Formats: sequence, structure tokens, C-alpha cells
Amino acid sequence: MNLIFSRRRVLGSMGVLGGSLMFPRWLLAVDSDDLRAIAQEAWIYAYPMLMHYQTLEKQVLNPAAPEYVGGFNRFRHYSELYTPNNREIVTPNNDTPYSWAWLDLRSEPQVLSVPAVADDRYYVHQLVDQYTHNFAYVGVLSTGREAGDYLVVGPDWQGPTPAGIKAVLRSETEIVMILGRTGLKNADDLPAVRALQQQYRLRGLHEYLGRAAPVAAPAIAWPTWDAKTGLGLDFIPVLNQILALCPTQPSERALRERFARIGIVPGQGFDAAALPADKRQALLAGIQDAQAQLKTAVGQVRTTLGLFGSREAMHGNYLNRAVAAHVGIYGNSVEEAFYTGTRLDNKGQPLQGGQRYRLRFAPGQLPPASEFWSLTLYDLPDRQLVANAIDRYCLSSRDRLQQDADGGLSLFMQAAAPDLQSNWLPTPANGPFTLVLRLYGPQRQVIEQRWQMPVVEVISA
Repeated sequence: MNLIFSRRRVLGSMGVLGGSLMFPRWLLAVDSDDLRAIAQEAWIYAYPMLMHYQTLEKQVLNPAAPEYVGGFNRFRHYSELYTPNNREIVTPNNDTPYSWAWLDLRSEPQVLSVPAVADDRYYVHQLVDQYTHNFAYVGVLSTGREAGDYLVVGPDWQGPTPAGIKAVLRSETEIVMILGRTGLKNADDLPAVRALQQQYRLRGLHEYLGRAAPVAAPAIAWPTWDAKTGLGLDFIPVLNQILALCPTQPSERALRERFARIGIVPGQGFDAAALPADKRQALLAGIQDAQAQLKTAVGQVRTTLGLFGSREAMHGNYLNRAVAAHVGIYGNSVEEAFYTGTRLDNKGQPLQGGQRYRLRFAPGQLPPASEFWSLTLYDLPDRQLVANAIDRYCLSSRDRLQQDADGGLSLFMQAAAPDLQSNWLPTPANGPFTLVLRLYGPQRQVIEQRWQMPVVEVISA
């Protein structure tokens, strides 16, 4: 789970959209209580899609943005180690350098090609639609370690599966994001990771088949995203534009009809400034209700179980989908990776620099992961890596950790070096911090909630 871009959002922003956009006149007949209730429900539904669009705008539509990947249907690879000096993302990790791509499938499918990898190499490509569902995976846990070509298609594509294609991966939406992750063993492994990343390939179906390019799809009138106002009433016109690229799913027909009562209709304009004051206030009150609902739900999160997955896995839980977007958008489905952690010690007190702590896994109770696990420390509230004298920001099952005499494993978190430095994760000298434990390839007992991270113990002086 990574908050890929810094999200210092003003959840209470209540901007309005001026101009010539209209609102449906029949909205005037909707009772204010209904407007408020529908606005609350719709904002929760929209929130992850808005955050997803914010990422798309930076990575695809704004060449001046540091996050720009170069446009649609191409990869941008990241293969440098994160340090405390890299602050463009929060909760970064050095476990799995990223490879980003956005696909526009309107004119033709795209072929994702991956190379064969060794038994000790982990990689995964997570495919995400505009709803933020993880609709497909290509990687060692899902498709194996052999080389392969995979056809990524939009919701309406019909055609024969070309020879050589291992699987057809169908998205509910025409715009798809691919987030690739390649396992990094240590700093000396960076050249091998870079070489592997260069073998991830995207081609239009015409190129794969050696045919002429299809007619280009028409340009999209992408909405302007304003982080200061986009989570207020402006969410409605932006959502309307996003939904124009998202065919209505059968399971959401009744929901979409309900949303239409407040002007949420794919492709339709919406001028909140033209609304009567009482109607506008009812919508704003619903948005405030939704923001409070999200804040409460976020405060109750302890693990990522139930937060990320396919549409089927999410079971229509739109609040969980919104929570996921807030605490760590683009987290993997639990079958791929599991994320947990803590900000508290065994006494219920916040973890603090200057204190000494131990995290002990009893014999036979190491994090059950088929690939590897890692424990990373971040300061608070910024959730950034912490500078330290030995440039160590995480401990991992890939490190040479020394076991306890009984076969257990103790990890030590403190500012000064302990006697057992191989198992030391340096903390800040002062101030609060948090720990994040990541399991890649979690085993059944994790998925079935039969394993949990031990408490972090205070070491008495």
C-alpha cells in the first residue's frame, strides 16, 4: 500500500464551478433531505475515482509535472532507491521499484509482454480500471514466471484471440492504469531490476499483428482538476466527465439512477452556482457528512483486508473503496500482498523517537509470505523515511537477520545502535513514527485472518 502522491487534501473544501454549465431543473423538486443523503452516498462513491483522476492528470495530461510518464500506452520506470531526500511520495518503499503506464483502449487493445524470470525474482503488474478496481494481474503469483503476451481490452472489444496471446484481460473501462512492481533484493541488485524493467513491453494490437494502425480515437475533453475545490460541489461535474468513459455496470444501474436525481449523469454539465441556496446547502451538507464518514472509517483501519480488490471482491462496499483511496490508493489485492502495521506500542501509547522497542516473532510465527516480507519505518505526520547514520530504512526477510536462541526473531527499533545491529531499524531521535509491515505473497492464514502482526514492546531501561 503506497500513497503514491502526497495527499494533503482539504477534505472540507467547498468550491463551486462557475460558467455556463447547467443543472437539471427537475432537481429543484427533490426534497432537501434526499439531496443531502444522495450527495453523501455519491461523494463516497466518487472519492476514489477523483483521486485516481488526479493521478492520471499528473502522469498523463501534464508534461510539466514531475510524475509525467510520457502519455498513454508507454511505460515509465523508476529504479532508484528512495531516501529521506525523496519526498514526492509518501510511505515509499525500496522493496519493489515501480513501472507506471496508462492505457487508452478506445481504438484498439494493448498487448502487455513480460519476460521469463528466475525462481528468486518477484514482479507483478497490477491492472486498475477507472473505478480503482484491481481487475487483473500479470506476475509470478498470478501468471507464473514464464515469458508471455497478454491482451488488455476494453469493455466493448470483440474479436478473436490472436495466436501467442496467453490471456485476454478485460477492463470495465476504456482507460486502464498498470502499476508494475519489481522485487529489489538490495542496492547491488539495481542493475538487474533495471534490465528486467526494460523487458516489460506495451504494443498496440496492430503492431503485435504487423498490421496498419487503426483510426485514432477522438480527443477526450478531460476536466480540469483543482485540488482546492474538486472535493466540494465541483466533484459532480468532474465525476460526470469521468463516468462518460465508464459504462454502467448492471449492479450499479439503480445506484446511477439515484445519483441522477442530483445531476450526476455521464457527460452532463452541472453549474452549482446556479442552484438555489437551499439546494446548494443541502448538497454541501451531504458532502460534509461524507467527509466525516470517511474520516471516521479511516481512523478504524488496522489492515488492508477488504480494502483492495476486484469488483467481485469488494462486494459493493463503496466506503471501503474510499478508505482504500485515502490510506493508500493502488494497494494490491490481498492475494498478492498484505499490508499492516502500527503506530502504537504494547501499552497503547504512540511510538516515539527516543524510546527503545522490540518486535518479536515467536518461533514458527514469522510473517507467512511466499515471496518476502519487509518492515519499514516512517516519521509522522509526513510518513517519510527517517535519515540515520547507517542509511537503513527497512528490515526484510532478504536481509541476514540473526534469530533468537529459541528460533524466534527479534527486531529492534531505537535511535542508538543496539548490541545486535543486524536486526536494528533506526528510529528518529524524537517525534512520533509508524511501522508498516508488507507481505508479498501472503499465505492462507493471513488471508483468512488467522495471523496478525505481534505488538511492538517497549524495552525498559
